[in-house]
Amino acid sequence: MKKFINHPENVVEEMLQGLAVLNPGVARLSGHKVMIRADVNKTRDQQVAIISGGGSGHEPAHAGYIGEGMLSAGVAGEVFTSPDTDSILAAIKAVAGKPGALLVVKNYTGDRLNFGLAAEMARSEGIPIEMIIVDDDVALNGSTSATGTRGLAGTIFIHKLVGAAAAQGKNLADVATIGRAAITFPPAPPLPSENPALSWPLMRWNLASVFMVNLA
Repeated sequence: MKKFINHPENVVEEMLQGLAVLNPGVARLSGHKVMIRADVNKTRDQQVAIISGGGSGHEPAHAGYIGEGMLSAGVAGEVFTSPDTDSILAAIKAVAGKPGALLVVKNYTGDRLNFGLAAEMARSEGIPIEMIIVDDDVALNGSTSATGTRGLAGTIFIHKLVGAAAAQGKNLADVATIGRAAITFPPAPPLPSENPALSWPLMRWNLASVFMVNLA
């Protein structure tokens, strides 16, 4: 047995209900598969909102990353299915105030389309929006796929970088710039299986460089 599921069609809904019970720092956005910071009324006009999301089945992404210095909202799709535009827009409206919102999106066709449409709709309503696409994925380094790499493995680092920048009070343009700068770092070479220690200094340098972006 790998998992406990009551009914497959209810698995996402029940997961979100469970998260709301277990974590007092998050709250359910009524009518949508969206989780938000429980203190959103205090933070909405104080800092840039950070929003991410994607298909369920990659837990703890994305609702598990909501909190101070991380995400303001996580939008859940059905299992391995991109969240719908209406839910993304509802999340933006729920957590974005005057400082605006940054959408952190993985390089999946459905995610890019639905988050992009929601961003345009939010802009048309006067909400400042930036969107960054995360497509670095060490598991697929060197992929020749036309769609490129997906970003699933690396997105959590971007959540932390831009979340920390937002918590420091940086404006929307600066927070987005920090995220894009981190995404453009070249990946470290794979660790050689015969002697992993040989590549550790290089890997440590790459990680230190990424996190230093947020200290500037």
